[in-house]
Amino acid sequence: MIDTPQIQDLDLTQKNVFMRVDFNVPLRDGVVTSDARIRAALPTIKAIMGDNTKITLASHCGRPRGQRNRKFSMEPIAQRLAELVDAEVLFAEDCIGDSVDGLVREQKSNQIVLLENLRFYAGEEKNDAEFSRKLARSYDVYINDAFGASHRSHASIDGITNFIPEHAAGLLLHKEVEVMTSLRDSAEAPFIALIGGAKVSDKLGVLDALLTRVNVLCIGGAMAYTFLSAQGGSVGASRVESNKIWTARQIIERAEAHDVQLLLPCDHIAMDEFSEDASTQILTSPSLGAESIGVDIGPKTLAAWSEHIREAGTIFWNGPMGVFEWDSCAKGTIGVAQAVAQSKAFSVVGGGDSVAALEKADVIDAITHVSTGGGASLELLEKGSLPGLLALSKKKRG
Repeated sequence: MIDTPQIQDLDLTQKNVFMRVDFNVPLRDGVVTSDARIRAALPTIKAIMGDNTKITLASHCGRPRGQRNRKFSMEPIAQRLAELVDAEVLFAEDCIGDSVDGLVREQKSNQIVLLENLRFYAGEEKNDAEFSRKLARSYDVYINDAFGASHRSHASIDGITNFIPEHAAGLLLHKEVEVMTSLRDSAEAPFIALIGGAKVSDKLGVLDALLTRVNVLCIGGAMAYTFLSAQGGSVGASRVESNKIWTARQIIERAEAHDVQLLLPCDHIAMDEFSEDASTQILTSPSLGAESIGVDIGPKTLAAWSEHIREAGTIFWNGPMGVFEWDSCAKGTIGVAQAVAQSKAFSVVGGGDSVAALEKADVIDAITHVSTGGGASLELLEKGSLPGLLALSKKKRG
């Protein structure tokens, strides 16, 4: 377990607390369409309320790229939070400045302040020291509960800890780190990892790290076609990262050296035109015709992988098996979700599409741990730490 201070280590009585949360939730027409990440932060919020402790919550939402953009305002999130907590939620129309400082000064302990989108300022993603100082100036304690953002060296994750004297990990961050660390260090065999998504380049680090830990590694999604191409297979018009073929060969060779079963699709759902309205067909062999585009794993692949899932002691799944956004190409991803849910193994699922598949299949409650951070979980598995964890051990800058 990575050693970080926890909230129970601190005396929060009559303190002003800056709590970084991950409320980067989907919005449609100014309404929160999934509040899972808001709910995930509630245990920490409830744990630190009381004893005249005053809490300010801060998060990013979307990619406003350093510009104020009403589309990415936190105001709808404040409204949803108010429905979920037994406290009044005060929405701050900025995240720094005199108006925020004044709101925090007048705040009562039964009120929660939610700041406007941190990424309305370029200084957030640049980890700018002056922006960090302005964020910090009204607070005595910093708590990071934003696992999904803790792989970023941003001002509210890293720089702010130079200007607030006390730091701690929230309950969610601690739990996420505990689970991912157990996958790295003490997973029960057989350990199967299912990795999907579009790009090999996005998953290289975690693939490399998993090769020394797993017994079975299943690679699906568009990235599988780079691996099939590396094996000399015919992949038709499927997406291939030609500059990663050599790397894919190296991963295949390393899997063999570590006695890891590296499984690629043995059949495919394919289409001749990459369009949601295009008809699909099942190709029953690993090879694809010249015009065919692989868009999902086929039924034979799903059946074979499901057998490994049934026999597993530990399962880690990140990334869809196909073009999950299209119903005609979602059967493989949904099938994997159902198989993981039915398994008796210790199961961990992360990544937006994978979690969406669990929700669509109505099996999310059957998973041991559903991670709030796809990218953060991959980086923690790969590197063993995150910028957000390292920042918690910093001392206040003199």
